[in-house]
Amino acid sequence: MKKSTLAVERCKTISTIQKILGGKWKIEIIYYIAFQDIHRFGELRRHIGDITESSLTKQLRELEGDGFITRHDYKEVPPHVEYNLTELGKSFIPVFEHMKQWGDENLKI
Repeated sequence: MKKSTLAVERCKTISTIQKILGGKWKIEIIYYIAFQDIHRFGELRRHIGDITESSLTKQLRELEGDGFITRHDYKEVPPHVEYNLTELGKSFIPVFEHMKQWGDENLKI
C-alpha cells in the first residue's frame, strides 16, 4: 500500500472515531455507564450536571445509532429507560482506561 493511501485510510479511521466520540458529552456518558453503574436518563443528567435534556437525548441517540450503547425501554408504570454498553462499547473500555492513565500522568488537574 502506498504511503499516501495509508495516510488517507488512517485519516478516515480517525475521522470516523471523531464522529462517533466527538460529541461534547459522549465520553462522559460512556464513563458513567461503564464505570459508575449509571444507566438511567435522569441519573445521567444529574451526574453530568450542565447537560440539557435535549443534548443528552441527542448524544444518547447518536451513541445508540453508532452501536456503542443499547436502549432498553421498560414497559412499567412509571416507565423508565436504561442504557447499557454494547460489545462495541465495551471494547472501548481499555482505550478509555489508557486515556485516563495518560491524563493522570500528564495533565495538571
